[in-house]
Amino acid sequence: MLTLTEAASRKLDEVIAQQAGHGARVYGLRISAMAGCCSGAQYGMELAAEPAEGDWIGTFGGIKVLVDPDSAPLLEGVSIDYIETLQQSGFTITNPRAAAEREGGGCGCGSGGCGCGGH
Repeated sequence: MLTLTEAASRKLDEVIAQQAGHGARVYGLRISAMAGCCSGAQYGMELAAEPAEGDWIGTFGGIKVLVDPDSAPLLEGVSIDYIETLQQSGFTITNPRAAAEREGGGCGCGSGGCGCGGH
């Protein structure tokens, strides 16, 4: 399915502990994906109080990650990391399949809309 790096797990552990300290009930991190147009899939991340029926649940460094069945195919092979530099900090999502689809199939937008060609 997907992977969560050690850095991302550590940062999420901090965030979840902070939210729990404010009384929030957090079961884990929900990651969602929706097929996009020219820019590829669009991803969402939010803290979840509980799993939903049909969720895939993975555990990384003690952090539970939840993925709904509709998002699962788009998140196959995705890696989630947390980077912190002088210029930026935040979660990054790397999808190696998205890069391969852009290179091999050809995606484009025009007056008729957006689309990706098949292989």
